[in-house]
Amino acid sequence: MNERSIFLSAGEASGEHYGALLIEELKRRLPGARFFGMGGARMEALGCERIVKSEDVAVMGITEVVRHLPRIYREYRKLRNSIRSRRPSVAVLIDFPDIHLKLAEELHRLGIPVIFFVSPQLWAWKKRRIHRVQRYVDRMLVIFPFEEPFYRERGVDATYVGHPLADIPLPAISRIDFAALHGLNPESTWIGLLPGSRAREIRFNLPEMLAAAQLLSTQSSGMQFLLPLAPTLTAAHRLAVQRMLHEYASTISIHLIEDARGALRHARASIVASGTATVEAALMGNPFVVVYRVSPLTYAIARRVVTVPHVAMVNLVAEMRVVPELIQGEFTAEKIVEHLAPLLPDGEPRSEMIRGLRQVGEKFNASKNPGETAIARVAAIVVEALR
Repeated sequence: MNERSIFLSAGEASGEHYGALLIEELKRRLPGARFFGMGGARMEALGCERIVKSEDVAVMGITEVVRHLPRIYREYRKLRNSIRSRRPSVAVLIDFPDIHLKLAEELHRLGIPVIFFVSPQLWAWKKRRIHRVQRYVDRMLVIFPFEEPFYRERGVDATYVGHPLADIPLPAISRIDFAALHGLNPESTWIGLLPGSRAREIRFNLPEMLAAAQLLSTQSSGMQFLLPLAPTLTAAHRLAVQRMLHEYASTISIHLIEDARGALRHARASIVASGTATVEAALMGNPFVVVYRVSPLTYAIARRVVTVPHVAMVNLVAEMRVVPELIQGEFTAEKIVEHLAPLLPDGEPRSEMIRGLRQVGEKFNASKNPGETAIARVAAIVVEALR
């Protein structure tokens, strides 16, 4: 077993971002450490050898995963074989439970400590998977405060480390500079459109967002729309986005950008697909509406097994409805405009939501020592496992 070899695996844009931050922190603490596993371009640029590219496996939903099972299992075998041949001294699995809970079993069998960072949402559905966590995961590091008691009550060594996004300073770029960088009019009203980081999410969510943008444009002139694209999207996925824009939004001003945080920082309000981006929007204090759509079969199954009162993580953390949720059939252009339009002018609806988002943001740092980041806490636990 190589004492300086760390298996690090992330399967989608948010997890890949955390993986890159973790590599940076671990390199400071463990000079000479080597990293391999699954990740994106940011992780690779920091020295992680990619056995599997995260963009090749990032699918979602029940029916979607089933359809891609042969390819997913092929990539899983690559990861499994690399673990067997290299025998890392510790493994850090970030989110992405469809592959990672299976990998945890293999790692456990080989006697390699397993640290799972960013909990699978077992508290919402698939609670039957808890036995796999109990058997194969040595440490569960969670990023939402209510997750730690959920796991500890079930015998899992869980630690709330805080949310990594809460540690990132607000983007320093000014509105004027952001406008100049992306060809925007700083005097316009900017609306963020965040359909998700996966290609299938974009296909399900973006057309209705664009229809809402068209409606908003008819109600108020001078609007511009900011559409961030995840770095894990391939060239083919980006081309598909361009085709959607041509089909659904050829008459309005839509700007493709790479900087999602900058877009949320400077947009007046946003339409955000359920996921990590909702946490970013909350931390930015950017008023938004949560939307989401999956295949009819996935939704029908999810309705039977999901047991939480809210879909948006912001509402779950707040334990109340801070932001509107428009899911599946409720997700229409007309309903988006109905909920978003009151958030644009100064007034009580906007102020009330901003207050609620601020309170949610405060909860993300509730259990951390001052000055200690979530990633630093994860890195310390990894180093502890190595020793």
